[in-house]
Amino acid sequence: MSSTQSLVALIKAELKSQGLSYAALAGELGLSESSVKRMLAPGGEMPLSRVDEICRVLKLEFAELAGRMAAQAPTQRVLSLEQEKAVVASPTLLLVAICCLSLWTLEDVLARYRLNEADAVAALVKLDRLGVIELRPGNRYKLKVAKTLRWRPQGPVMQFFRERVMADFFAGGFDGEGELLTLVHGEFGAGHARELAERLQRAADDFARQHLLDQKLPQADKRPYSVVIGLRSWVFEAFRDLERPGLGQRKGVATERVTRTPSARSR
Repeated sequence: MSSTQSLVALIKAELKSQGLSYAALAGELGLSESSVKRMLAPGGEMPLSRVDEICRVLKLEFAELAGRMAAQAPTQRVLSLEQEKAVVASPTLLLVAICCLSLWTLEDVLARYRLNEADAVAALVKLDRLGVIELRPGNRYKLKVAKTLRWRPQGPVMQFFRERVMADFFAGGFDGEGELLTLVHGEFGAGHARELAERLQRAADDFARQHLLDQKLPQADKRPYSVVIGLRSWVFEAFRDLERPGLGQRKGVATERVTRTPSARSR
């Protein structure tokens, strides 16, 4: 089920639980009953402003509705080592896997990339066998992993990122609209570091939720963004060489690196 369908299903369930008919909702929204039925039908269009109005009628905060959607989402956040090895072994499979994590349709993939349809479908079949997606009729699919899937820190995909992607990613100026590159150093207790890591994970979750909410926007109004979040106890090698003996073994410097940039295609 797509994010839009999930949202509509939640709204329908809440209408039923509150005993509100389509006619009653239409009256509150100043619309015809037929308009509400079309809006809540499969494939119906529902702008975010209309979702806000429906939440008002249902006396629900939008954050609560989004939280319910998140609770229904897959919870598997890490692939096995074997799954990652299989995904990264083929550039086509890795590309389609990343597109699936972004909830692109097969049509979206073929429109953007020079892929043979048969190869793209074969990649979907492979991802289904690997347990990353559940392939459905018409080459539709459902993610079986969390949108905020975390690649293994020392796994094959992150190794591919370090060797083939990182230099290209950080080569950008990070000075475009909505872009950010910041490097912050500090020292604090391990407990606070864990708390910070949890907050950074929530930031990644927020990024994923916004992606889901903006799926219905026209393609011309969207740009591809990527977020890299890193936090580790670390001292720059050149600085470590200047440390007094013994100090480097007892203390580290936690470094936060949060970046957001469109991909090279959008620059």
